[in-house]
Amino acid sequence: MNNFIYENQTKVYFGKGCVKEFLTCLVKDYDTVMMACGQGSLKKNGIYDEILNILMKEGKNVVEFPGIMPNPTYRKVLEGAELARENKVELILGIGGGSVMDCCKAVSLAARCEGDPWENYWARRGIIDFRPVPLGVIATTAGTGSECNGAAVITNENQKIKTGYDYPACNPLFALLDPAYTFSVPRRQLASGAFDSLSHMMETYFSEPDEQNVSDEITEALMRNVILNIRLAMKNPGDYTARSNLLWESALSENRLIKLGKKCDFACHLMAHQLGAYTDCNHGQAVAVLHPAYYRHIYKDGLEKFARFARNVWEIPAEGKSEEELALAGVDALEGFIREIGLPADLRGLGIKDRKELGEIAGSCHYSPGSYRRLDPDEILEIFQEVF
Repeated sequence: MNNFIYENQTKVYFGKGCVKEFLTCLVKDYDTVMMACGQGSLKKNGIYDEILNILMKEGKNVVEFPGIMPNPTYRKVLEGAELARENKVELILGIGGGSVMDCCKAVSLAARCEGDPWENYWARRGIIDFRPVPLGVIATTAGTGSECNGAAVITNENQKIKTGYDYPACNPLFALLDPAYTFSVPRRQLASGAFDSLSHMMETYFSEPDEQNVSDEITEALMRNVILNIRLAMKNPGDYTARSNLLWESALSENRLIKLGKKCDFACHLMAHQLGAYTDCNHGQAVAVLHPAYYRHIYKDGLEKFARFARNVWEIPAEGKSEEELALAGVDALEGFIREIGLPADLRGLGIKDRKELGEIAGSCHYSPGSYRRLDPDEILEIFQEVF
């Protein structure tokens, strides 16, 4: 394995009722709490009021920061940072999915940094030599794994760039993961979020080193299990065991554990990010559209690993197949699974109706240094055209 340093400061409280059991003690040292959330679903399903009542009962000064969008914008980050400074917020409590968590991490950083936050921390990797506003998160979806890392993916609308970095200083201090909080998520959102977890695993797995290593062994087990639990949860959305497994698998996919010693190929994510920056499409659905086409472009550059993926994840018999046939059978199985769980098959299914911007979007995609082969803008455009 390659050399690595492992760090994760987030303390996870997992299980049914964990918010009611632990939130009171977790906020006891903070008088002013910013309560951040998305665009309305929490207030409809009662989760928001439940948490607000806990904070009010403890006499907290609650500053509300609602309206965080699915692809959080830099403008929204600056709005939150200003609100945090004005109210001398001592703790940010992000309640929602990955977008809410990412926005809150960015707010915690921007509220206390000097200079231009975008230029210093998102346009390029910066150095954090100060303490961001402390952050805690309460997950209501399983997908991004943002609850256990310091990554904040943000869209700069003016520049049409969607990007992010993982800063350990921005890791939440605590994460409350109650699987019951994910029950109200619609089926399509359940599928796209959980597929994003699988995408994170694949992006890590399909990268060097390819010789036997602990990270790949763990990732294969996680991929098999997330596929199984997506199927179970889609069949019965009230299946607590499947929901709880998906929530923990999501956290494991992005708590840095499976990335140890790996180069990581996030080319597909970077393509999806730029599609999102230009069109505001759903991220989990975008990676689902792109993955099979992308893998058919690069599988020969990582042939042994793609064949192993077919054998060990999809359990496709190798007998009678060449290594190339086996590799392609694994990609076919992935594509079939995407269709099975109802995710879109093409860009039009994401709401992208016009080809005109595809060339510009392809040209804006960033290079992923961990990929088996570097794609130039022309080949990225080929992929976009193939899945249009």
